[in-house]
Amino acid sequence: MIESNEVLDNGFEAMLQGVLAERSAAQKQPAGLEQRLLAKMRLAAEETHPCRDEAAAWMGHPAPGLVGAPMFGFAESVATKRSRASMWTAFAVHGFALLLVLTVVGRGAVQVLRPKKTSEAISLTLPPPPAVLPRAERTGGGGGQHNLAPVAQGHLPKLAQLQLMPPKAPPTEAAKITIEPTVVLQKDLKMADNSLPNLGLPDSSLHGVSLGNGAGTGIGSGHGAGIGPGAGGNTGGGVMHIGGSVKAPVVISSVEPEFSEEARKAKFSGNVQVYLVVDQHGNPTHVRVVRGVGMGLDEKAAEAVKQYKFKPATQNGKPVEVDMYVDVGFQIF
Repeated sequence: MIESNEVLDNGFEAMLQGVLAERSAAQKQPAGLEQRLLAKMRLAAEETHPCRDEAAAWMGHPAPGLVGAPMFGFAESVATKRSRASMWTAFAVHGFALLLVLTVVGRGAVQVLRPKKTSEAISLTLPPPPAVLPRAERTGGGGGQHNLAPVAQGHLPKLAQLQLMPPKAPPTEAAKITIEPTVVLQKDLKMADNSLPNLGLPDSSLHGVSLGNGAGTGIGSGHGAGIGPGAGGNTGGGVMHIGGSVKAPVVISSVEPEFSEEARKAKFSGNVQVYLVVDQHGNPTHVRVVRGVGMGLDEKAAEAVKQYKFKPATQNGKPVEVDMYVDVGFQIF
């Protein structure tokens, strides 16, 4: 563009000098001088313009020279085409950039993962279970023979699971058939005894001859063929224990324990030991927790055991009342 402007300036100066020479030759300006001056300026511009051949080729027809209007029309056409090309280029660049942003954002949204909930296992060391109370002193039995005095001190008769001959006070006359007297007791129970010649209780404070003021065929103040203040066989009163001739009760229906909210949040697992007495009708009574784990699970275990139903325990085919222990488990999978 700089070279083209220089060429135009040189041609214009030459033309101007020619015009001035003509004016100096004639004092009076001839007619049509102004039109001739403009024609020479156009001709000089057409002959010296560097884009003459390209413009002619672009416009599609040969032209000996460019006049003012075609030259400016060509410039306007080139500018318009350049403007349109720039517009489409900018549109393509912006579209590509927008597509790139959407792709990156979309991939980022797909790759976002929600944090997973993790559970931790809690391990607790439970204290050892409490010692179970001695059972040999109270296993449900009792007896007596309607004597006026309480049972006297003496040695125990033979312990057996089936009573063939009840104990008797010494007879006034010697018996013709001698059968050793017995009382009913589980075979797995052991009783303290002494070497006194007469029958009675080893720990009694009375002396003499008396097998107790209870009822039945045993020894003591109870009812039955056992020893002590209870009923039935065995010794010491209370309820019988499972074992020997006493058959354990059988669970007919049970209830799943519920989790406490505290244990559920902590995902705690453990076992609760529950003591209960099963009566002669198979119903649980005297339910209490003997080994708990806390977190509200002890109460839930006791509530569940109270809804159990059992087939009663039996001794020699008859329903009897027994005590037992049940482990209630809590487990979250």
